[in-house]
Amino acid sequence: MLQNKEGQRVPVCAFPVRVNNEWQQWTSDGLFAGKKVIVFALPGAFTPTCSSTHLPRYNELAPVFKQHGIDEIICLSVNDTFVMNSWAGDQQADNIRFLPDGNGDFSEGMGLLVDKSDIGFGKRSWRYSMLVNDGVIEKMFIEPEEPGDPFKVSDADTMLNYLAPEAKLPARISLFTKPGCPHCSRAKDALAARGLKYEVIELGHDGLSYSSLAAVTGQGTTPQVYVDGQRIGGADELEAWLAENN
Repeated sequence: MLQNKEGQRVPVCAFPVRVNNEWQQWTSDGLFAGKKVIVFALPGAFTPTCSSTHLPRYNELAPVFKQHGIDEIICLSVNDTFVMNSWAGDQQADNIRFLPDGNGDFSEGMGLLVDKSDIGFGKRSWRYSMLVNDGVIEKMFIEPEEPGDPFKVSDADTMLNYLAPEAKLPARISLFTKPGCPHCSRAKDALAARGLKYEVIELGHDGLSYSSLAAVTGQGTTPQVYVDGQRIGGADELEAWLAENN
């Protein structure tokens, strides 16, 4: 039975961490005392759900969490510091602190260290999230005890809905671009000038071609801009949309 520890203090642990090629010791007190912190724990760095969904969405919503009183967001996994540092570099999740629970001490103290030897992982953390206020666990979202790796309640949107259900979510903006395209540069500049984050899908990378552009957008020119899944158009249309909405 997985343990819900709402109302209890977080486990007292020390975490050996490699920072700028030097060893540091992070402690539970240093991480949580006097702060309002979100922790999301997952089975392993570089694993599919963790890399594609769980971590990126917390990183994406970090500014919104900050607006609603969160001091820090921590991603915890039973991996060593070198693995976590490598994953942090790969993900470019600058809004997240990566916490290596290499020996599983914290996860065990939470009652959420589980045996995944059947898939060669050994002891790992169960997937969960929690809100910690000055070292005391205020709220936990623990994934159900089901086979596999359930991902239903520990996501960033569920946590944000608990913390601030009225919060306005940032627009999810995607740009289809190509190298050397002046209109693509204009679109990026227009978004950057308003402090809006966006993802770039560039033709010529990862097998993307004009065929890909046409298949997805139905268009043959760049940029093609999408906001929350809706096509806005090119740079001119984006500037008009920005004038109306920002």
